[in-house]
Amino acid sequence: MSNDNRKVAVVTGASRGAGAGIARALGAAGYAVYVTGRTTVEGSAPLPGTIGGTARAIDEAGGRGIAVAVDHRDDSAVKALFGQIERDEGRLDILVNNAAIIDDALIQPGGFWERPLSLVDILDVGLRSGYVASFHAAPLMIRTGGGLIAFTSSFGSACYMHGPAYGAQKAGVDKFAADMGVDLKEADVAAVSIWMGPLKTERTDKAIAERPDQYEAIMANAETPEFTGRVIAAIHADPDRMALTGQTLIGAEMGERYGIVDAGDKQPPSFRAMLGEPRIPHPAIVR
Repeated sequence: MSNDNRKVAVVTGASRGAGAGIARALGAAGYAVYVTGRTTVEGSAPLPGTIGGTARAIDEAGGRGIAVAVDHRDDSAVKALFGQIERDEGRLDILVNNAAIIDDALIQPGGFWERPLSLVDILDVGLRSGYVASFHAAPLMIRTGGGLIAFTSSFGSACYMHGPAYGAQKAGVDKFAADMGVDLKEADVAAVSIWMGPLKTERTDKAIAERPDQYEAIMANAETPEFTGRVIAAIHADPDRMALTGQTLIGAEMGERYGIVDAGDKQPPSFRAMLGEPRIPHPAIVR
């Protein structure tokens, strides 16, 4: 078991993009961060980034980065990941469910039947995978209490965004947070879903290069993924965080609540009025 007393986090799908930025921010906040993903060799994926590169960036930020190659379609690999954390750390404080299969055709025009069927794979890695990771993380988090399960989501849960598969995945993880919050409440483990705004990532850089007329205006108010990571760290550190459990939260609004600004001291805007607001779960509980 590790002699390091720092708190431990897992960020899934962190070779690049949102996951990598969130992991770097948690590292800067002092966490030991387990970084999962499939990319271990630079250049082996269409976009830059590897789990090892993210882990090194966490070390440089002041945390401890641990890269673990995990294909989140493989339940046995996910189980092994949490077994490794139990052996090496004996605790888990934050799980960020971020892994998702994003098809390049996601932003192509056309109805869902006109685009590749592979767009639906986000319901496998993106929805189901978040349930499986949470299933294996929960017993470890319950042991110490004080934990947080966070799902990365978006306004696509409420409005039409990129088509029905993407929207169903985002609505699904919001519902996971709501219902896991019920199951975990007595264990002092919170579950939340966070709507991120447009993000500055390797994927959006590519989209802007390919379709500047479509994306340049949107990206003018884009967030860095590190901003979401700092929001997650603030929620975890909040002594009243259990009052948030089960909720879907708009990251920009939580940043304002906690006094968190993005790069360049910029306060990201909330798109609530333009794109919709989170569903409020009904308080009824049927066992």
